[in-house]
Amino acid sequence: MDQRLMDLTEEYAPGSLDRREFLMKLGIVAGGTAAAGALMPLLGGDCARAQVTAKDDAALVAEHMKYPGETGEIRAYFARPKKDAKYPGVVVIHENRGLNAHIEDVTRRIALEGFVAMAPDALSPVGGTPGDQDKAIELIGKLDREKTIRNYVAAVRYLKTHPVSTGKVGTVGFCWGGGMANQLAVHSPELTAAVPYYGPVPASGDVPRIKASLLLHYAGQDERINSGIPAFEEALKKAKVDYRVYMYENAQHAFNNDTNAARYNKEAAQLAWQRTISFLKDKLKT
Repeated sequence: MDQRLMDLTEEYAPGSLDRREFLMKLGIVAGGTAAAGALMPLLGGDCARAQVTAKDDAALVAEHMKYPGETGEIRAYFARPKKDAKYPGVVVIHENRGLNAHIEDVTRRIALEGFVAMAPDALSPVGGTPGDQDKAIELIGKLDREKTIRNYVAAVRYLKTHPVSTGKVGTVGFCWGGGMANQLAVHSPELTAAVPYYGPVPASGDVPRIKASLLLHYAGQDERINSGIPAFEEALKKAKVDYRVYMYENAQHAFNNDTNAARYNKEAAQLAWQRTISFLKDKLKT
């Protein structure tokens, strides 16, 4: 897909453009209103189309639940192996489209690898994730950032003390959620490992607060996010934080999202996923 379209979508995704302005600019780049309309499904993705793990997988216990957060009860999707045992915990942090079917599927994928996985709905304080992803993006932009971070800190605490948890907890986050995974590493000393996928970096002054080991995934064609990497790495080295970073040169931002045909990069996604699971097992199961 034309890089101009990807850049425009990136500008829209964080909420800096409203839908009307986005569609107008998309029409200009695409060559007309009809072409813009045809591109919208590709840019938005289809969360149901790329389901990898069945909702009723016989090896899992998977359900919606609630846990106590900073702003009250937080809705979440919870999945764990059905076998009676204790497992490390993983907090899964969604993109700016909220807790949708894709993220629930990712949560089940992680659970199948031998983890207690939980994906909080960051939009719980405003009524939960709506069916309209554009509305979800708008609502994400209105959240109280500090309270949202504390809701995720509470998720770490919940998993750490869960009856089927070993007490070790990590996090995986994507896009907006990658930034939140970085913030969780800053704000939760109880976190053992964090895997932000192409996430906005924390302030350099906050990096010394990080106690968790980090695995950082970035897309080569992601100028907005990648501009923060040099300062982040410098701060990580200075603070002696345990980290490793991987750059997927031919990939776009959101390359792991297999519901989005415009962005999904199978080769990069599979390699990053292998590295992610290996890293989580190494840091949380030893």
